[in-house]
Amino acid sequence: MSNNVWFITGAARGMGVDLAKAALDAGHSVVATARDAAKVAQALGEHEKLLALSLDVTDASAALSAAEAAVEHFGSIDVLVNNAGNFYAGYFEEISDEQFRRQMETNFFGPLNVSRAILPFMRAQRSGHVITITSAAGIIGQEFCAAYAASKFALEGWMESLRYDLDPFGIHTTIVEPGFFRTELLVEGASSIWPELSIEDYAPRTEQTITAWKSMNGQQGGDPAKLGAALVTLAGLETPPLRFVAGADVVAGVEQKARLLLDQVDAHRGLSSSMDIDHA
Repeated sequence: MSNNVWFITGAARGMGVDLAKAALDAGHSVVATARDAAKVAQALGEHEKLLALSLDVTDASAALSAAEAAVEHFGSIDVLVNNAGNFYAGYFEEISDEQFRRQMETNFFGPLNVSRAILPFMRAQRSGHVITITSAAGIIGQEFCAAYAASKFALEGWMESLRYDLDPFGIHTTIVEPGFFRTELLVEGASSIWPELSIEDYAPRTEQTITAWKSMNGQQGGDPAKLGAALVTLAGLETPPLRFVAGADVVAGVEQKARLLLDQVDAHRGLSSSMDIDHA
């Protein structure tokens, strides 16, 4: 299919830009959103099949307005990509309550807001595809990622359950778990936010970890243009995957996590299986 309408959040920078370009290059129409539509237009340029919209995903009413504008302009929304997100890094006790809640508002409740706005249109047409970008940190907990991993794990649980809601309406779902791609996720002030609090016990590790994270920016091995092209290919399949692990680093990590889960089950299988009520 080369005439689908894609709705992509977080399309002014990073992975969203490459995904929008890949969809346009494949002949699709694209509704590209970000907090500032002007920045979307600046990143993607002019294109007859591009509609740039301002959208703060934490604003449910703005999500509804954007969905309505997209349908009014293109007639439908066939593929939704929940891509917008940010990274509140830090050890749990050093992340303020306000920071943790902001992390969840953007990374978790943001996709929920946008999906609530778009799903009625997909149900009406009895077709569609919801793609949600989580992270390797959505399936593998990592150091210095307490808030971020919590938001991404939440997305994973929501998406795994959402598939059962939407399958009867011909709407597909796909979870995408990228590893380290060369995007702006680790750019301080752009997508990465450091802890507001400081606790002496954590201070040395916090300083070392922030330095290490900063040094990784621009050195990530993943090519976001290749990921964008891959997602366009997967969205074109008759039966797209329920989960797509993106990057050799995540493939290795997920395999290790799967083995660890099986090992943990086997370690206490007898005790775990002995919880039934005894019958006389």
